[in-house]
Amino acid sequence: MRKIVYFVLGLFLCGCASTMQSRLDNVQNNFANSDFKTTTESEPDDQNNLDLLINGTALFLDGKYTESDSTFEEFNKRNLHETSSSISREATGLLVGQSVNSYKPYMMDSLFVSYYQLWDLLALQDWSNARVVINQSYQRQQDMSREYKKMIENNKKEIAADSQIAEFIDKNSNDWLAFRDIMNPALMYLSGIYFLNDGDFDNAITYLKRANGMMPDNKYIKQDLDMAQKRIRPTNTTWTFTETGFAPRLREENASIYLFNLGLIQFTFSQAYQMPNYTVPKNSEMLANVDALFMTEYNEYSVNEILRAYTSAVSKTTAQALLYNSKSDYAPLLGVMSSIYTAASSNADVRTWATLPKYIYVTREKNSNKQNNLIYIREINGKITSEKNINLK
Repeated sequence: MRKIVYFVLGLFLCGCASTMQSRLDNVQNNFANSDFKTTTESEPDDQNNLDLLINGTALFLDGKYTESDSTFEEFNKRNLHETSSSISREATGLLVGQSVNSYKPYMMDSLFVSYYQLWDLLALQDWSNARVVINQSYQRQQDMSREYKKMIENNKKEIAADSQIAEFIDKNSNDWLAFRDIMNPALMYLSGIYFLNDGDFDNAITYLKRANGMMPDNKYIKQDLDMAQKRIRPTNTTWTFTETGFAPRLREENASIYLFNLGLIQFTFSQAYQMPNYTVPKNSEMLANVDALFMTEYNEYSVNEILRAYTSAVSKTTAQALLYNSKSDYAPLLGVMSSIYTAASSNADVRTWATLPKYIYVTREKNSNKQNNLIYIREINGKITSEKNINLK
């Protein structure tokens, strides 16, 4: 009987995970076909964070810049303290699984919100608010950098306390390229271009130096940094930013660790995988490796997730064992119910901002327009799905 219950419950849980996977697949397919539909899982007033991120991108790509900026601003208001957690959130995750909680954004998500808001405001020719977004984004990046370092130190302490989980984490760690800190060089470079065109050379130098430090092999960043240092405003110049492919996705994995006093401890965790199919524009330079940006944070996030899932599984298995071994007449029934609860409440969060690009490239060339301009291109599976041409003041 118990095997049948587990089998049916397992199908149910797989269905829940596949539902989110299917939803994100549909969103990506729509984007690949230039079908930028907005979506909600609930009533508009109760939109969750993931909806806001996807909808903000869809509105931007569809040329609805004011609506896109408002959507991202709503995200900002709801996530003023996105680096923090809460006791209630942790308790809910331990008791019924992280997927029941509302989507908690990655730190990287907030930096891409600033990036797309900057594009929105440049397209609207709203220069003053563009400067506000740039200033806010830098402060946000500094705050996140500090929180990221704290997360690393906390994870190290918790891993050191359990050799078995430490070994498991080491075996299941991702070996993708990752940066040492939270960053978004595309945001830094776009900010630098803004200041360079405005003739604000001091700020231009500051942001272009940051972008150059993040992407030291990019010759176009070096050209603009050189002009800023020489206090020369560019003329008849076109910068083309091309976003290609899709950022990493998550899938749910099952794992087990044997403890001598409890037996086999089973838990679930998420695993990142790279999305295929992207192109490299002619004469372009890499501006942002979004796979690496994602993995910078995810490597630490996944450690935290595994530690929490493992702790939850141990506590539930302990409770389950106590019920089975109690002298109560209802012990078998209580034990089975506990087993069902343990299985039902063990799930990994596979939600991510699935419409982010895999890579961002840039080209810089002279034009005959007698003015400077920015071109934004979104390319998916070898096809341009959205293109913007923005005149700079």
